[in-house]
Amino acid sequence: MVILNKIYTKTGDDGTTALGSGARRKKFDLRVSCYGAVDETNAAIGVARLYSESDAIDTILELIQNDLFDLGADLSVPDDNHGENSDVTRIEPLRIDSSQVGALEAYIDQYNGRLEPLRSFILSGGNALAAHLHLARTISRRAERGIVELSQNNDETVNPMVIIYMNRLSDLLFVLARHANDLGRADVLWIPGKNRY
Repeated sequence: MVILNKIYTKTGDDGTTALGSGARRKKFDLRVSCYGAVDETNAAIGVARLYSESDAIDTILELIQNDLFDLGADLSVPDDNHGENSDVTRIEPLRIDSSQVGALEAYIDQYNGRLEPLRSFILSGGNALAAHLHLARTISRRAERGIVELSQNNDETVNPMVIIYMNRLSDLLFVLARHANDLGRADVLWIPGKNRY
């Protein structure tokens, strides 16, 4: 259990922050940016949930929010391949696993099967839930890009399941946004060159 009694610690006043391992990094460090973008994704999903009228969809989004905290925890504790982990982390780090990815895939299959076939790219919008899910999707894609970049750095380690999870998440958010738009019937279609005169 996590207990947070004090909100400000002043330890970050020098422009650094602590990883879950206890190691200090600059606040603009790519790893910190990655789990920051994951946190932004989580916040965007929280806003989207305000517009959900379906208990089933809301439950899925709540499960994803919990997974994203797991994923942030995973990113905040790199494998100890470079001697960076301190004595702070003597417990086994929390890692995203294949069961969490599998759950996303099952939801994608379940909800995508009900949708109108795509005949064009779609614009982010429609109703409020769909618009917010599209926003969460684009933030999750940004997080994914950063995580992939981090994984390519020879001095860093990233659990491969983190990348897979984020890739599936953006797909699921797309599917759920279409589902919210009357099963895709109310999607706003892109019309190439529409505004040319």
